[in-house]
Amino acid sequence: MTIYNLYIFDKYGTLLYYGEWNRIKQSGITKEEEAKLMYGMLFSIKSFVNKISPNDPKEGFLYYKTNKYALHYYETPSGIKFVINTDTVSTSVKEFLQQYYSKIWVEYVVKNPLWNGTAVTSDLFKQKSDEFIKQSIMF
Repeated sequence: MTIYNLYIFDKYGTLLYYGEWNRIKQSGITKEEEAKLMYGMLFSIKSFVNKISPNDPKEGFLYYKTNKYALHYYETPSGIKFVINTDTVSTSVKEFLQQYYSKIWVEYVVKNPLWNGTAVTSDLFKQKSDEFIKQSIMF
């Protein structure tokens, strides 16, 4: 199983963090443009799922899969959005993102008194994030 990249957005669509591992093909655009495209696509997919679903979608959009990769989505009650791209055989990604949120995001960002809601620049967070990703069974 393989993790390619991770995006973390705030509730307004601002990119707070981007990490990349094992990504071979680049998009050919800047990371900022790529993040805007990603958030726009997520906004559209979430809206589509909520409007078209034949049932009341409690959790809404969780993931989609192509023949090359899978995109997994987890949103916290506070509106922080985690998007991770993996290979198509990765499993239990929702649980992985929930653990990432509680063990990495909350511990090294939310509890950091110096964090003011903008892009995360903490070297400790980057180190712990990288360690958590690389120690997962999906890496």
